[in-house]
Amino acid sequence: MPEVVETQEVTTVSESTPTQVVKTTKQVTPQVVTEHPQKVFQKKKAIFRTHQVIWYILGVIEFLLAFRMTLKALNANPLNGFTSLIYSLSNPFATPFRSIFGITATTQGNYFEWSTIVAAIVYALVAFGIVELMQLMKPVSKEEVEQTVDNQ
Repeated sequence: MPEVVETQEVTTVSESTPTQVVKTTKQVTPQVVTEHPQKVFQKKKAIFRTHQVIWYILGVIEFLLAFRMTLKALNANPLNGFTSLIYSLSNPFATPFRSIFGITATTQGNYFEWSTIVAAIVYALVAFGIVELMQLMKPVSKEEVEQTVDNQ
């Protein structure tokens, strides 16, 4: 993309002949105000760390929901300490979706919670949406803007 160049007229008076006025044209490139590179790096670093935290939290939630589904499908003893721990930790994440579908019963008390799959998908979409929204706050360079706009 061609760079916009301003022209500025400069009038000078020659000292040897005071009646003679010389006009010259000087080209001035506009100044682009940019942030200090260290500030840009700090912003990008904060966004990167926030992305990592969001994906980590999503991983923990998905892990708990997957364990919950597996234990329910295998008819694990709810009185067992580990099973009870997984159910109690995953319950706040699964409860909002519990009434979406019924429980599909299988043989001998095993059952499959479809709502837990929906919960896992919804949490993944929410995390993805937050990360993409945070991309809007990322500082961009002039070159990135020009390249993106020119390619669309």
